[in-house]
Amino acid sequence: MTFPFLEKIAMAGLHQLDAETAHGVTIKALKSGLLPKSRVPNDPRLSSRIWDLEFANPLGMAAGFDKDGEVPDAVLKLGFGYTEVGSVTPKPQPGNPRPRAFRLSADQAIINRYGFNNQGHAALRRRLDARRSQVGIVGINVGANKDATDRVADYVAGIHEFSDLASYFTVNVSSPNTPGLRNLQGRAALSELLTAVISARDERTNLVGRKVPVLLKIAPDVSLSELEEIVEEVLAKGVDGLIVSNTTLSRTGLRSASHCDEAGGLSGTPLFRRSTIVLAKARKLAGADLPIIGVGGIDSAETAWVKITAGASLLQLYSALVFQGIGLAGQILKGLSRELDKAGLNSLEEARGVNTEAWSGLDPD
Repeated sequence: MTFPFLEKIAMAGLHQLDAETAHGVTIKALKSGLLPKSRVPNDPRLSSRIWDLEFANPLGMAAGFDKDGEVPDAVLKLGFGYTEVGSVTPKPQPGNPRPRAFRLSADQAIINRYGFNNQGHAALRRRLDARRSQVGIVGINVGANKDATDRVADYVAGIHEFSDLASYFTVNVSSPNTPGLRNLQGRAALSELLTAVISARDERTNLVGRKVPVLLKIAPDVSLSELEEIVEEVLAKGVDGLIVSNTTLSRTGLRSASHCDEAGGLSGTPLFRRSTIVLAKARKLAGADLPIIGVGGIDSAETAWVKITAGASLLQLYSALVFQGIGLAGQILKGLSRELDKAGLNSLEEARGVNTEAWSGLDPD
């Protein structure tokens, strides 16, 4: 039997389980080491140097898949150019009550309201310390505890805790599942947060021997005026990049008969258009030099290519794997090479942003 056939059988079995249980089974399978490595050959045209990091390809695993850093190296072996663990908070927290993740199969979408469930800084620290001898780009997505009286201090604590281990940091202020968290995207609060986080990073730079890049992850539901203020603060505070975007609260155009009204953030195919428009608008506002990771609704080489032409420097996915399986990463990378062939280009950088103007002129609503 071929691996794709076996994968289809495995996917069918996972879909007999609820979404969160199936995710746990997937993590255990990756920890077992039984899943095959990617056989996709490296295409140097897909590589890039961003910050002080060498990305073999632009495709990353988004935060949320490996919240507690249990399988970063197994994820990288699937063909991903990098992976992001977290969101992690200083103290362990259980998150919201179950059920809290729902498949919308007709829409190839997920609604989740996990609420930053994770085992905390100490547990992640132990796991990442144990893989110091491993290579590969592993970003750390930091968040704040739900009950924190000083959320800025929680983000700063994450920077201090992991600055010697993180390939880069993501400051997550865009999850819809922690009450009040998205308020940190407002200008005054964001200015305070970014000032504190960048200061903490700079304090650690001499101690760890490198200036760890700090990225800000934003919601796709911001207005144009809010996006303008966010980008202005990012540039003013010396933030190293943006991730566009997190999940959406919008339910526009869903076809699934069940779960559409569940509270939480929507990810997957329906997020593609909205997140790509916000990505292009952010690219136009920020200019050509700020690295932007495009995430939201990537489920094929074609959608990955669109993100790049809309202005993405790198890519991330997660939800599409729930419906298409772990072989999707390799399929996308092969497809990106074909897109370069068709366009007669020598690198993804040559394609980046060629359609920014067209996408930025669209209305996400």
